[in-house]
Amino acid sequence: MGGPMGGRWLALATVAWAAAGAIGTAHGQDAQAVLGARCAACHERTADGGLNRISQVRKTPEGWDMTIVRMMIMHGVEVTPDERHTLVKYLADTQGLAPAETKDFRYILERQPGVIETPATEELGTMCARCHSWARVALQRRTEADWLKNVHFHLGQFPTIEYQALGRDRNWWDIASKELPPKLAELFPLKTPAWDAWKGHASPDLSGEWRFVGHTAGQGDYQGKVTITSQGKDTYAYKLRFAYDGGKELEGTGNGILYTGYEWRSRTKVGDQVSLDVFEVSADGNRMSGRDFAEDADAIGGPITIVREQGSHVLAVHPPYLKTGESAEIAIHGVGLSGDVNLGDGVSIDKVVSAGPDTVVVQASAAPDAAVGARAVKVGGTGAEGLFTVYHQIDKVTVEPAYTIARVGDNGGPLPPVPAQFDAIAWDGSVRIGSMPATFSVDNFDQAAADMDDVAFAGQMQPSGLFMPAGAGPNPKRPFHTNNAGNLKVIATVKDGERTVTGEGQLLVTVQRWNDPPIR
Repeated sequence: MGGPMGGRWLALATVAWAAAGAIGTAHGQDAQAVLGARCAACHERTADGGLNRISQVRKTPEGWDMTIVRMMIMHGVEVTPDERHTLVKYLADTQGLAPAETKDFRYILERQPGVIETPATEELGTMCARCHSWARVALQRRTEADWLKNVHFHLGQFPTIEYQALGRDRNWWDIASKELPPKLAELFPLKTPAWDAWKGHASPDLSGEWRFVGHTAGQGDYQGKVTITSQGKDTYAYKLRFAYDGGKELEGTGNGILYTGYEWRSRTKVGDQVSLDVFEVSADGNRMSGRDFAEDADAIGGPITIVREQGSHVLAVHPPYLKTGESAEIAIHGVGLSGDVNLGDGVSIDKVVSAGPDTVVVQASAAPDAAVGARAVKVGGTGAEGLFTVYHQIDKVTVEPAYTIARVGDNGGPLPPVPAQFDAIAWDGSVRIGSMPATFSVDNFDQAAADMDDVAFAGQMQPSGLFMPAGAGPNPKRPFHTNNAGNLKVIATVKDGERTVTGEGQLLVTVQRWNDPPIR
């Protein structure tokens, strides 16, 4: 909702971030009428009045949209944009997932780069997560019978699947048809206590004044305000203003929609740049958290926290660290701030530079012998843990993400290069200090990369940590006229006084992803 500025996004015609005015009527008889007109011709009615293969499944908004698009592409179902909006909204609300059910897999909805998954078992990783993410499986709930039908669908749609890599070394069909459905039904059943408790939850009214803070790798920390206005049931328009630390104030507008009583999706425009938001709304409707990322470059973005402007909250400290024996201006951002500032033992407040309910700026000094570690930050009677760290020196630097992928462009075709964005995280021993300004560079990752001179062809690293891949090949300047792919070492260099500390990550520059669905 106001962080990243610029980039690339390619989705499978998702409606999750559509303008609020296009949602249409999403509840009651109208949605049932659309289901009857567009779905019931092929999906027979069940004894309880539901629709076969639809009533036995629960999914996220993105999951339901992918299903509808598949019906349109593979079965020729004709669905108008308004009908599609109505179906996604209705199905996500009535057959969605509870917050507890999405908790461990929100990274895939937020398009977080470089996440290394750990499937529930090695067998499930081999059988399910070799073609798409494990999170895509985990963000569905089905009956055992429908998990089996899902296996049949995979084999019907991809008939060579059991003869491909990691399939030929086992009795694939017996495992897929006999072992997987009961295991998946055990892990991700249709009926759960979490959904029973949540499905009657009324959607909160999100209109009003809100305060937000966030961080974008390569650009830094920002904070701002947003006014959200209701446009009808669960649909909203908003206006926001925000600023990066040390930067000018920016303004923007956007539209959002709330699914399932807690799944916020919105599109924000600031100047000519568009960003998308995936937020989880708290049960009381007073807090949102998630990720904001560039519409056409989901690697460019970062975490964001939004709270309603009521009560008193400490949300962020900029910068979120102070070195022992040094002094700096520290800005504390929040809501309803009032009273004395306390940054923990060993940190003195030399003076108050400015004070207001949204931001308090102090000149603070850390004693040479101040204890290293994260501190509670307090302003008057309100505070928060873990927002501020005192450190002695930078012992190491890690690159985030530690491993990720960029994709070459296609020489003026419909798919431009997919960049990668890196952040440098400083550490004092085992204490995470936080994101630090850094200079980034790349080198060949190993001898094989050096033999191909990958660093000369794969693309360019900007000092801010944004890597822009080269165009697609074949490239006659490379051995074998190969593509401009590469295996690169990412090097981040951070200054700590007169010292410099470096950290390394890995970047694979590879070919385009031609099919990029909302849930990969």
